[in-house]
Amino acid sequence: MPRGSDEGSMMINRPDLPGQGSAPPSPESPPPPGGRSPLARALRWYALALLPAAMGLLGLTLLRRIAPADASLAFLAIAAATAAISLASLIDLSHLLRFVQDLSQGISAPAPEMRTEGVAAAAAFALTQMRREMRRALAAAEQSLHSHEGVFDALPDAVVILDDEHRVTRANMAARELFGRSLTGRDVSSLVRHPPILAALDALGENGRELEYALPIPVERRFIVSIRPLPGKIADEAAILISFHDITAIRRMEQMRADFVANASHELRTPLSSLIGFIDTLRGSAHDDAEARERFLAIMSEQAARMARLIEDLLSLSRIELNEHTRPSRAVDVRRAIVSVIEGLEPKARARDVAVGLEAPDDLPAARGEPDELTQVFQNLIENAVKYTLPGTSVTVAVSALERGPTGMPRDAQGPVLAVAVRDHGEGIAQEHIPRLTERFYRVDSARSRKMGGTGLGLAIVKHVVNRHRGVLAIDSTVGQGSVFTVYLPIHAAAETPAPPSV
Repeated sequence: MPRGSDEGSMMINRPDLPGQGSAPPSPESPPPPGGRSPLARALRWYALALLPAAMGLLGLTLLRRIAPADASLAFLAIAAATAAISLASLIDLSHLLRFVQDLSQGISAPAPEMRTEGVAAAAAFALTQMRREMRRALAAAEQSLHSHEGVFDALPDAVVILDDEHRVTRANMAARELFGRSLTGRDVSSLVRHPPILAALDALGENGRELEYALPIPVERRFIVSIRPLPGKIADEAAILISFHDITAIRRMEQMRADFVANASHELRTPLSSLIGFIDTLRGSAHDDAEARERFLAIMSEQAARMARLIEDLLSLSRIELNEHTRPSRAVDVRRAIVSVIEGLEPKARARDVAVGLEAPDDLPAARGEPDELTQVFQNLIENAVKYTLPGTSVTVAVSALERGPTGMPRDAQGPVLAVAVRDHGEGIAQEHIPRLTERFYRVDSARSRKMGGTGLGLAIVKHVVNRHRGVLAIDSTVGQGSVFTVYLPIHAAAETPAPPSV
């Protein structure tokens, strides 16, 4: 292959970048001279090279110093020698000029084929090498740009870059999801209508500012807004970087912690106050009153048992939360666990004239989990159903195997599941209460719940146990018709009984 060829060079088809594609010359670029072919230009230069010799021979002929025939022979000899010496170089130079012109106009032309090994060939080879290196550098720059854009878009915090006039020049994916897709060119005041942020932008110093911002629509979210000046100019005259760090979960956790302390204190204070009051009464006016003493002792026993249940539930919840990140792996016979719970609750159910029934096939596969914790889940759900169903009705526990769980199942637990549905025939729960039922100490009817001995922690325990088991708790209720609490649990991998089709 001739020197200057471009075999193996990398092509990047980017019409918008210099040196790529076959775009026409830009208006600012000077047009190529003449538009002649390389051969025509070479012949023109050849003629110009012979012009001095022709003029000299013509002068000698006119001065009669040389015969016309000898002058013609001399001119032919000079022409032949000139052609032999320079025509190939002139053609190579013409090809090189055309190659350089193509490069300057952004035309991706192949490297010229050189006939000689002179300066033109060396220049063509150098230009070809330079073009190859430029293409490699361009490809690396594009790859780096794409990588940086990918990192910028992958940032979890919303990030917006502004110019000197507070217009958006860049925004990452999180910012576009938060404020809308078309952000570039918009004034920051159309994104954030928060006077303290706008004031901080106007009075921005070298150290920047941080402040809290609440976005109320569609659901309230809270952010720590960090405003920082950029140290140097970058693309699009960017000058200011604003990041929005979502602290909604942190604020909710702080509120839940405060509510938990307040509720726990309240739940313990009430029975303690009763105990203290009755103890003072028994020490005083009711000291010798046998009937009052028996009645007060019964109430004190009930309040003490309530505190014991509350403390036991709190300790149980703490233990579950401590191990919530650890996925249990034992095989649990769900049918046997539910039968044991139903037998233990039979006296309470009989006292309320409630029948508890189990609907489950004998060949159920085992669930993956911790037997004691799943028994506690079934205990809480069935006991709640017995408490809140209407007297004279029934509670039904239906267990079935499904090929797949609901869409909310964790990724590492997708596959065959056991569905345990506990149905009661109580008064039902209004829809606005359902999302909060698993919060600690949340009660739809506080007075009724306390009267029935509830601690307000039962469903919170159920939620955390189910989460640890990589399952899902679903609640469906209709006011006046009752409620259905369904727990979906992954089937143990070693279960030999195949799951029937999903229903």
